[in-house]
Amino acid sequence: MRRWDWRSTLWPRFLERWKGIALTLIGVVATLWLAFSGQLGLYIHPRYFLFTTIMAVIGGALAIVAMLLLPASGADEADHEHEHEGESEADASQRRRRPRGRRRALAGAWATVAILVGAGIALLALPPATLSAATAVQRDVERTTSDLANESPLLVGTDPSEFTFRDWALVVRQGGAAAELTTTDVSLVGFVMPAPDDPDDTFVLARFTITCCAVDAQPIGVPVHLPDWRERFSPDDWVDATGRFGADPAGGEGLVLLPTSLEVTDQPSEPYVY
Repeated sequence: MRRWDWRSTLWPRFLERWKGIALTLIGVVATLWLAFSGQLGLYIHPRYFLFTTIMAVIGGALAIVAMLLLPASGADEADHEHEHEGESEADASQRRRRPRGRRRALAGAWATVAILVGAGIALLALPPATLSAATAVQRDVERTTSDLANESPLLVGTDPSEFTFRDWALVVRQGGAAAELTTTDVSLVGFVMPAPDDPDDTFVLARFTITCCAVDAQPIGVPVHLPDWRERFSPDDWVDATGRFGADPAGGEGLVLLPTSLEVTDQPSEPYVY
């Protein structure tokens, strides 16, 4: 019997058969690890925690069943040998003169290996992270905050001490109605991103609001007036800001936070707002 050779088409066939199951198991392990380490909230809304965990367990169980039901690679090899029993020497010689197809099969196999290794590194090796200031810039924090403010009811008349970060971000965009709240002390925690209109004297204290998962996350933020802010902070720094809202000293439209205290802080355990 011809000895199995990794350079033959059996190896690519083996990888092609098992790559789906391997990717499923990598995803299942990553999901369960995030769930049990308390970091699943970096990617999805808390309302979906239980559903996602249950589906991951079911997916892992089905992948294991598929592994048990699939024939072993040895059976593939036996089938491969059986295919060539009884062929003439001329047919065998012609088959051996087909290196191009084999090279394509090997290239596909190496691509599969790269996909599996990349998925393993991305999902299991790299530490989980929140969306960044660069993402907030790409998704246009000014537009998304204004759109959400226009869709939200006016918050004037409610107790500002109970306002969340989302509430303050939206009320600042609601024009004259927000002026009634300028005598209220505010304490907010968010990450730093440059203000699109005045990147030197103002930065945006931003958070992401999530409806389902990080894919649909929308950035919201409040402008903070601080000339030469880059000397103290960098984009993506988490900052605890205290102060009051008022007219922009730089002459910009709308209200800005005039801080009395700004301190770098740790990222909250729940960095998104809902």
